[in-house]
Amino acid sequence: MQFILDSASWLLILAGGGFILTGAIGVIRMPDFYTRLHAAGMTDTMGASLFLAGMLLQTGLGITSLKLILLWVFILFTSPIATHALINAAFSAKLGMAQIDDRTDGKSGGAKS
Repeated sequence: MQFILDSASWLLILAGGGFILTGAIGVIRMPDFYTRLHAAGMTDTMGASLFLAGMLLQTGLGITSLKLILLWVFILFTSPIATHALINAAFSAKLGMAQIDDRTDGKSGGAKS
């Protein structure tokens, strides 16, 4: 039984790491602030949730599991709110989106063919 619990825990932790790695790649590769923040905002909540679920399976019932659940609830509420606040501030400051021309090689400002 312990092997199944450990396997499920590691699977959740690795999946959380995969989500966070995907978000980090998205932050690097996306063309503008809005899409970068979307990549970060979507994946950090899911990645942290999977990490915490994996740790929750390891701790069992107790005060530590209660703390992990409270931390998950805190992240579940604050991460989307912070992402929304950042996007709202950028929009209020009239930060534009990247314009990508379909006739170029995919980079903004490239030579047209």
